[in-house]
Amino acid sequence: MTKTSEHQNLLVQLQQVAEGLGKTLAPFCEVVLHDLTQPEHAILAIHNNLSGRAVGAPATELGLARAADPAFEQVIANYPNTFPDGRLAKSTSVGIKDSEGQYIAALCLNVDLTVFRSLNSMLTQFGSVDTAIAVSETMAPAGADAIRQRIDQFAARLGTTPRALKAEERKALMRELKEAGLSDVRRAMDIVAAYLNVSRATVYNDAR
Repeated sequence: MTKTSEHQNLLVQLQQVAEGLGKTLAPFCEVVLHDLTQPEHAILAIHNNLSGRAVGAPATELGLARAADPAFEQVIANYPNTFPDGRLAKSTSVGIKDSEGQYIAALCLNVDLTVFRSLNSMLTQFGSVDTAIAVSETMAPAGADAIRQRIDQFAARLGTTPRALKAEERKALMRELKEAGLSDVRRAMDIVAAYLNVSRATVYNDAR
């Protein structure tokens, strides 16, 4: 396919997009820009190289299929993939069309899942507790969880977060906590203040 000035401009702009994504998603996501007008030398840019490919390498089978068929799905997100060395990947491919509806480029993101799976395993192990041990304790004041749960429910009904509650909303919250008997919990004001990220004095004022 012969490149037009439109194609050239799109590819230049897409190179900037690819570079920005590469910097943002480094180092766990490879960002590849394919020029589908030149499938034999399709890779125009590659950032955070995880696959070992290079600029000028040919298009993948997906790229070739997309270049041959304007009706091919434009966005294919989160599909399983594998790097040449066997590492598992999660990939997303976005096809770019010109004004005539022909595919001229593809922007592909390939996330290395190996690191995240290892990290997840470590976090799971670190966060595990022995449920067979009879001893159980909490460092939070009694009733604190009930207060926090009620605050979460209140904020959710308003479509916001606890720390984003406005003054009038906090006053309504304090009335609700009082009606539920939760304001009588030991250190209730301290618990509310910490959870809302406001001062203790503010909570007392809201409770009036």
